[in-house]
Amino acid sequence: MIKFVVRTSIFSLALSVLLPLSDAIAAGNMVPDYEVKLLMNPNVVLDADHKLKSTVLSTFSMPTSVTKMNVLFMDTNAKDIYGNTWIARIRKTEGESDFELTYKKRYAIDNGNITEALYKANAEGFDSTEKNYEAQVEWGYQKKTLSISNSKTDSKSGYSGMDLPSASDSRSLLKKNIPGKLNNWLYSGWGTSMLDSSRKYGPILAKRSVGTWSGLKLYIEVWPILNQAGTGTDYIVEASFKTTSEATASAKHDELQAYLISRGWFVAEDSLKTQLIMDRY
Repeated sequence: MIKFVVRTSIFSLALSVLLPLSDAIAAGNMVPDYEVKLLMNPNVVLDADHKLKSTVLSTFSMPTSVTKMNVLFMDTNAKDIYGNTWIARIRKTEGESDFELTYKKRYAIDNGNITEALYKANAEGFDSTEKNYEAQVEWGYQKKTLSISNSKTDSKSGYSGMDLPSASDSRSLLKKNIPGKLNNWLYSGWGTSMLDSSRKYGPILAKRSVGTWSGLKLYIEVWPILNQAGTGTDYIVEASFKTTSEATASAKHDELQAYLISRGWFVAEDSLKTQLIMDRY
């Protein structure tokens, strides 16, 4: 018995020496929350003034008042940041004094395999020890995407109300607050270099209504986005809710979809707001 214990201890010691240190201390994956996003038919749910109809508001116990959000993205003409599955966004929300700066890295979720996407993010440094980023699974009609976001707030003199900063001030704010992972993504200083050559994509003045559905807080946002021809506006209407449970996200996704279908309000497409903005501005 004594010999067995000694040999086991020697074997364990040898194994610990042979194993790479990174394997011994490898951190786990980030734990995401979930945001379900489903599209509604603007031709059915909006009135002539492009506001949600009273029937929609009453169905979800929503007030007539809305919260405005002015949003822009910054990227190069070649969309280098977006092409590397990052976004740099500035948002001003009604009632808030500061600008919200968001730096977001996205990972495609193939065949619904959320864990595999989390492993990919882990391999690129986004793991359970990360304190500056939050992970979220954006769960659309059929498509899921893992988004890992770093959000900060900052201010700039000379702006009031819903005003967004100028292109030069937007560059300055985003560079000032840029996280290291974005800045050093392809090489040291890459993010700052891209922002130096960036321009505005947007702005878009969206409106959010907040209500309830099936015990969950439900949001409906109306986004007026330049149409493909550049001559008018396409209205994107998106219903969403958040949860920390994958099981709840899955079940309520299907329930909300069925609910919207039963009222003739559903659009069987995935929401592509950011892509549309990057393509059309």
